[in-house]
Amino acid sequence: MIAFERVVVRYRDAERDAVHDVSFDATRGRMTAIVGPNGSGKSTLVRALLGRQPLRSGRITVDGRDAAGLSRQEVARQVAVVTQREELAFPTPVSDYVALGRFPYRGAWRGSVAADREAIARGVALAGVGALLDREVDTLSGGEWQRVRIARALAQGGEALVLDEPTTYLDIAHEMEAFELLGQLTREGMAVLLVSHQLNLVARFAEWMVLLHEGTVASSGTPDDVMRGEILERVYGWPLVVTRDPAVGAPALVPLRGRARAAPPPAASSSRDP
Repeated sequence: MIAFERVVVRYRDAERDAVHDVSFDATRGRMTAIVGPNGSGKSTLVRALLGRQPLRSGRITVDGRDAAGLSRQEVARQVAVVTQREELAFPTPVSDYVALGRFPYRGAWRGSVAADREAIARGVALAGVGALLDREVDTLSGGEWQRVRIARALAQGGEALVLDEPTTYLDIAHEMEAFELLGQLTREGMAVLLVSHQLNLVARFAEWMVLLHEGTVASSGTPDDVMRGEILERVYGWPLVVTRDPAVGAPALVPLRGRARAAPPPAASSSRDP
C-alpha cells in the first residue's frame, strides 16, 4: 500500500541526512510501527509522505504510484494522516472539524451527501467522541483533542491510516482503546502505519516494526526480531532487559536504573591515640 524505497531526506543547511537509505512497506491488513529515539527520522518520513519535505533521492509510492506525481487530493483519498502537531487558527466546533475529513471527496463547495454523513458517523463512533460534537475544539483537553483528530482521520476514509504519536496525552484506558481500534482496522484490511515511542504497546499490537537509529534502519521485522536487548541498548544508549509481557506473551522492554556510581571510600578517623 505505502512503500518507502531507499528514501534519503536532508533538511536545508544540514550537514547530514535526516533519513538515509530507508526502505520498508506498510501493507494492507497489517500494523507497521516506526520506532526509535528522538531525532532518529520517524516524523521526517511522515512529512516526506505528505510532500512537506522533498526527497533527496529514492521514492515513496502509494498503491504502486509515485507519491511525488500525485496531487494532495489524490493522496488524501487513499491515505488519512494524524500528524504529531496541529494548531487551528480559530475556534471550530468539533462536528465541523471531524467533517473536514470529507473535504478531499467533496471539494470546497459541494454539500454533504449520504456517504459523507455515514463516514463521519463511523469515525465519531469508532473514536468515541460523540459527546464532544457540540464543543469547540479549543475547549478540549489534550486527550480529547487527540481522539477528535483520530475521528477526523477515520471519517476521511481511504485504505491507509498514518499516525504520528497518536496516543500523546491519552490516559491508560484511552491509550489502550486507541491501539485496540488500530488493531481492529488492520483486521478489516486497512494498512496502518504508526509512529510511536510506546515500544511495549507496539510489540503487543504491531505485526511489523521498523527501528530507526540516526536516520537509518537499525532493525526491522516482527516484534520478536526487533525487541532484542543488544539491539535496543545500542540504539537507545541505556541499560535495559527484554522480558515477556505476562498478559499476551509479547516481548516487553524494561529500562534499568542508571548504573550506580562507585561508593566513596569511608572518611579517615579523626580520633587520636591516648
